Amino acid sequence: MHFNRSALSSLPFFPSLLCSPPFFPSMSYVPHTILRPFGVKPFAGGGYLRRHARPCVRRASSVGATNGNELGGGNKRRRKRPAEESRLEVLYDDGFGSVTVKDYREAVRAMPRDDGGPPRWFCPVECGRPEVDRAPLLLFLSGIEGVGMELILHHKSLGKVFEVCCFHIPVNDRTPFEGLLQIVEEYVKHEDALSPSRPIYIIGDSFGGCLAISVAVCNPEIDLVLTLVNPATSSAKASLQAVLPLLEAVAANLPFIHPHLLKYSMGNPLNMAMVSLENSLSPQETLQEFSNKLTSMLPLVSELGDIIQMGTLVWKLKLLKSGANYANSQLHMVQAEVLLLASGIENLPPSGEADRLVKSLKNCKVRYFRNRGDRLLMEDGFNLLTVIKGVKMYRRGRQWDCVNDFLSPTLSEFNRTFGEDFKLFHQLLSPAMLSTTQNGKIVHGLDGVPDKGPVLFVGYHQLLAMEWAALIEGFLREKKTVIRTGAHQVFFAGNYETLRQELSLFDFVSMYGAVPVSPINTYKLFERNEFVLLYPGGVREALHRKGETYKLFWPDQTEFVRMAARFGVTVIPFGCVGEDDFLEIVVDYNDQKNIPYIRDEIKSFNRDFTRLRDTVKGEDGNQVLHLPVVLPKLPGRLYFLFGRPIEMEGMDNVLTDRKKANQVYFQIESEVENAMSYLKRKRNEDPYRSIARRVLYQATWGPSAQVPTFEP
Repeated sequence: MHFNRSALSSLPFFPSLLCSPPFFPSMSYVPHTILRPFGVKPFAGGGYLRRHARPCVRRASSVGATNGNELGGGNKRRRKRPAEESRLEVLYDDGFGSVTVKDYREAVRAMPRDDGGPPRWFCPVECGRPEVDRAPLLLFLSGIEGVGMELILHHKSLGKVFEVCCFHIPVNDRTPFEGLLQIVEEYVKHEDALSPSRPIYIIGDSFGGCLAISVAVCNPEIDLVLTLVNPATSSAKASLQAVLPLLEAVAANLPFIHPHLLKYSMGNPLNMAMVSLENSLSPQETLQEFSNKLTSMLPLVSELGDIIQMGTLVWKLKLLKSGANYANSQLHMVQAEVLLLASGIENLPPSGEADRLVKSLKNCKVRYFRNRGDRLLMEDGFNLLTVIKGVKMYRRGRQWDCVNDFLSPTLSEFNRTFGEDFKLFHQLLSPAMLSTTQNGKIVHGLDGVPDKGPVLFVGYHQLLAMEWAALIEGFLREKKTVIRTGAHQVFFAGNYETLRQELSLFDFVSMYGAVPVSPINTYKLFERNEFVLLYPGGVREALHRKGETYKLFWPDQTEFVRMAARFGVTVIPFGCVGEDDFLEIVVDYNDQKNIPYIRDEIKSFNRDFTRLRDTVKGEDGNQVLHLPVVLPKLPGRLYFLFGRPIEMEGMDNVLTDRKKANQVYFQIESEVENAMSYLKRKRNEDPYRSIARRVLYQATWGPSAQVPTFEP
């Protein structure tokens, strides 16, 4: 279908809007900016491609538009869904890994050499409609190639929780850096005017990182969250910049293929060819599949060499230099929240660039990926959404809300965490879980645990919290339920991150639902009918001393009992044993505090944290963070027993009667101690308590087979 552009531009209500057929004929688009001239129907491709033009009317939310609302329908907003409806299912399929570099190659092939249009925004149809309420806007700014599809491996996963919009710069466009900055800045201001309470995320890859920094500098009053992926702030020092005068003398229409440029535009071909390889394939099948994928990428090299001609290369290098110089001169003025993703052995060329950026940016977190190439977004196994969630930077308001901004773990995240990262740990612990039904019968598995919340699990904290990961994994596997853990504030302080870390234990704790332990957060979780995990013994119990194995350090405080009664929570006491089969303390806190240097270090480390139990006297209130020295032992096994559920519904007398509250509190404490006594006794009857027997069993029945245990 053909449209007369001059006729469209003369429409009275949208004088500056120009519509054109999608520049990727093989792909369709959904509208992001709801600006459709009256009487103009959508293209056959299923969507719109918006050229740069500052909108002259307010629009409804694009989420509402994709929900079926009339386009251009004034200020109508879709009906807000209840909180329960807006949540993503636990272990939902985020689509990560289903798209390969082949899809990117097809997008590049379909791109016309020159459609005569200026830079523009588009929404990839793969992103679909966000599945959470008040989803933030995410703008993607690509590298020097300017295609805008370099985020293609992440479209499906990001589209679940963001409104994704990408910036395309045509191949032969010659808009200077200041012009590109103005286009992005105008769009950011427009979106902020529509939803001032909603943050705007900007993903800047390479050259896009320079552009993102510049936008943040020019708009300090707008709530921006930047993710800089190997930003090209050092491009002025790159080797190609040194030969720029020579390149200017070469014919402008000469195809150019340079190894450094192709690496910069494509990334590491080996890592990219690994994308979406199946783990279930045999070694021979894996090698063949890898070879096929690597071979299939060769046409892309030729296509890029044909597209990126000498004149284009020279212009891109000048654009890079201009963007890098502008961004570097303004780094100290960036007020936005920044996440820096650095990769490669050189830690962003030239070496040390990431260190410089971290020191210059005021509010910056960094994650460093040692064995990955420059094009991090297009390499195997790198999930951008997982990183954003792990560093606690996904939010839908002005401030991060650890309860309401939590996103359920996805199936791909679960498989990566417990199928790869924690696989050996799980095999060593081989946790056996038992639960108690309402009639008091102990059964294998978690059948005795309610399927719906609110539920409060109260139990014993093992040495170094070694049971926590096994507990989270067990409930995700069997109940498809996330347990929201009240964790120490050290996991959320952010003062102890290092430049060289990838996703750390701190990130893992946040990804799987932990929140800073506090009455307010517990209150919010009960309101949302969540499964909540509470360790009354806290740090004192998890970092106990020699000879204190399986000893409870519970303060005489019944607040959690009263709160559980107020919300009608089901309380489940549980016991866990096995630490004495794994670790032995050789230097505890009592030893360390007698060594002057170590004592001072512990005191300095704890100075930054608010004491949670200032009013508690004695050892129960001694919540000093330290790291005991332990020796590993020949692994035994980890055992859990979840006691009979205690229904707090209707127990209103607990709210006003302190004596009754104390009775319930001591009942829960007694149930935990009884559960541990039961497990210590019964584990002697387990024929597979020895790791040698468990390894033999799994070698016979397969590594995924659940190892049996004693009969209850």
